[in-house]
Amino acid sequence: MGRLSTIKTFSSRFSNNDYHYIVCNVCGSGSAKTYLQAKEYLYVKCRICGLIYQNPQPVLKDIENRYNGDYFRYEYTNEDNFFNLMLLGLKDVGLNPAKLKRWKPKLFLDIGCATGKLLFYMKELGWQVQGVEICKESAEYGMKKRKVPIFPGTLDQAQFAEESFSLIHFSHLIEHVADPRALLQEVRRILKPDGMAVITTPNSHGFQARLLKTHWRSAIADHLFLFSKKTLSRLLESMQFKIHNIVTWGGLAKGLAPPVIKRPVDYLAKKMGFGDVMLFLVSKQ
Repeated sequence: MGRLSTIKTFSSRFSNNDYHYIVCNVCGSGSAKTYLQAKEYLYVKCRICGLIYQNPQPVLKDIENRYNGDYFRYEYTNEDNFFNLMLLGLKDVGLNPAKLKRWKPKLFLDIGCATGKLLFYMKELGWQVQGVEICKESAEYGMKKRKVPIFPGTLDQAQFAEESFSLIHFSHLIEHVADPRALLQEVRRILKPDGMAVITTPNSHGFQARLLKTHWRSAIADHLFLFSKKTLSRLLESMQFKIHNIVTWGGLAKGLAPPVIKRPVDYLAKKMGFGDVMLFLVSKQ
């Protein structure tokens, strides 16, 4: 089914000017089939590469308007949990405090830095830090509370100089943006030749995603793209990124099963690579 046919199939459900139709962000194909359908959004799956994405998608202005005071309160309430998970993810790919202290040059960028807790941590390890956060309330809180520099807006609006950073981190961001390829292109431009980037995002081919389908916790309106290890790897490699490591974690979300079942499933998910969340460590080729 081509792009025109895709539009005809879904236009009866989404027919106002607040949505627009796109082609696959990984391979450029317009051929897709229905994957998950909810009241406010529809996920399709590319017939060529398997990328899962919302189509049609909300317009950029509507996407940006979602990150308001309510979103700040969500980030503020959950900042400790998010921070601890980020540290565990960094440790899993070898970026423990000892290695981060030895790193040179220490030029760190956190895209989607929320309230700046990871920025403050890296600053304490001797790094020169910079954040980017689209939620202005979160950015203002981080700058005032933690005294770290945060650009209130998007990465492309920040207009950093070429090859500015030796370590770039973005956790649970790439699934939110309207154009992941453009995001990665800008990351590549501002990353130093020997620098590294850390990307964390839900795993659409993980155990929970396949088990829960429309009830999967990451199949929500704010997530415009749902990557698997295969589709994100293909996108990264097409843009001349070298993948050094991929780890996953999270077999079953809290509350889905008693601890006696959750613990072994979590262990196996991490060991065998079918976890709910995945982290990529990459560099320029």
